[in-house]
Amino acid sequence: MEKGSALPKWSLKELFPSPDGPEIQRAFKELNKRVAALEKQRRRLTPRISPAAFLALLKELELTRALARRVASFAELFFSENTQDPVAMTFYGNTEQRLAELENRLLFFSTWWKDLPKAAALRLLARSSPYRYFLEQMRRFRPHTLPEGEEKVINLKNATGSHALVNLYNSITNRYQFELDVDGQKKSLTRGELTVYTRSADANLRKGAYQSLYRVYGQDAPILGQIYSTLVRDWRSENIRLRKFSTPIAARNLANDLPDKVVRLLLKVCQSNAAVFQRFFTLKARTLGLPRLRRYDIYAPVAASEKKYEFNEAWSLVRESLARFDPSFADLAGRVLRENHLDAGVRPGKRDGAFCLSPLPSLTPWVLTNYQSRVYDLATLAHELGHAVHSLLASENPLLAYEPSLPLAETASTFSEMLLVDSLLKEENDGAVRRDLLFRQMDDAYATIIRQAFFALFEVEAHDLIGQGASVEDLSNRYYANLEKQFGGAVEVSEEFRWEWVAIPHFYEVPFYVYAYAFGQLLVLALFHQYKTEGSTFIPRFQRILSAGGSASPSRILSRAGIRIDKEDFWQGGFDLLAQNLEQLR
Repeated sequence: MEKGSALPKWSLKELFPSPDGPEIQRAFKELNKRVAALEKQRRRLTPRISPAAFLALLKELELTRALARRVASFAELFFSENTQDPVAMTFYGNTEQRLAELENRLLFFSTWWKDLPKAAALRLLARSSPYRYFLEQMRRFRPHTLPEGEEKVINLKNATGSHALVNLYNSITNRYQFELDVDGQKKSLTRGELTVYTRSADANLRKGAYQSLYRVYGQDAPILGQIYSTLVRDWRSENIRLRKFSTPIAARNLANDLPDKVVRLLLKVCQSNAAVFQRFFTLKARTLGLPRLRRYDIYAPVAASEKKYEFNEAWSLVRESLARFDPSFADLAGRVLRENHLDAGVRPGKRDGAFCLSPLPSLTPWVLTNYQSRVYDLATLAHELGHAVHSLLASENPLLAYEPSLPLAETASTFSEMLLVDSLLKEENDGAVRRDLLFRQMDDAYATIIRQAFFALFEVEAHDLIGQGASVEDLSNRYYANLEKQFGGAVEVSEEFRWEWVAIPHFYEVPFYVYAYAFGQLLVLALFHQYKTEGSTFIPRFQRILSAGGSASPSRILSRAGIRIDKEDFWQGGFDLLAQNLEQLR
């Protein structure tokens, strides 16, 4: 099969036909018109505004944001198709700049709302359904909000500063080609193509793939590391010095509406349970006939050959696993394919990895993967389509209450992966393949929980170190120490892995995003255990969690399902389940 030729490629026409057509120009004109109309409403914003007038203004603001999100989503998706396309790069940068300027003109609403006296705010909140949580969350930022003029400067600075640096990082790294000898033939590969070999049954290919990956990133580490350090200094300047957050991670915690103590508890429990996976790596080394795993061998298959899944078969397996749980889930996932909102092929310049982008409640999400027929790609497809199902279930909420916070954003996606693996295990008759799937379950749990938690712990250290003037070399040394602590002697870590941190896009794009993966996986372990225990009676409760979208805090949404995220026992329960799974592999 020619690379990418038989795989789905999305259409963006539902957003806009092209980046330079009259539709985009009309959208920007309409945005300017809407913003100008909202600016004229500023004089009505007083403590005495009526609930009806306040709600009408909110709805106008929401319609304006909806159009802005449509434009922004098109720019991001168009850029993701080919990050090396000069037209896409220019359009993306210009769009961010123009939208930042428009957003600046609307800042008056949020600054007024945050400064509103408590009694007046409570009066309006009582009549603000379904926007109440959105408004409550906005007021939580009151202690960290600057005067309107300063907020405008920050918005403009971000468009040409931190956002531009992130785009530069993506443009640099997505053009990388990696050399690898495969069966005596030298191949030039994208990162997505190279990653196939990090899970190869051939130990030398695994080693060669990782060495090639970090040779390239390591060569550019002085540049990439400086980009990261600049982004961190920008984050610290804004959030610590100006907004007066207690720590760099506290800014993300508030955006996620999670108490700092809950995040500290999550990371503490993850750190104290690293030994569960250290025991797993020791077992895996024994299974592979090795004295000790090398970092190259973390994701090595325990079966000699890896089963391949052509895309149509992969989609059928994902659809069937969702349908066994609830036919409506399979139907919602199918909308992504039916409406040509999936881009699955591998192409030079295409954004690496995978994501799901949900522009508006009224639109089916767009999904990007780099599908290469591995079981890993099969699981990734299930994961990203799970995100889409989550968005579609939450689509009854208005835009301002649509998106779940990051900690809950991984719930449906991770649950979909677990449904897929559960289905594969039931249908697979080959004992070697079944054993490989069970090992892969633990591999994926490591990658989603402990690896991400230690990423977050590194970010905490890195932000502090950079605040103290640390160099790129200092950060690499600290990252290497982080790996040694994480693996505790169970895994041999080679020197090139000290550059791994410069190859993690989330560090650049969304600081402290990564703990959401650990949160989501441990949460889903608890939910999946409830499902296996209760059967179909669990489904309505799970649907309510997903349908809530961003209409309430994570704590409130989960407490309705009987989950207390402020209790250590809850987080420890996930690791206890993993320890039981480990015993089954012995």
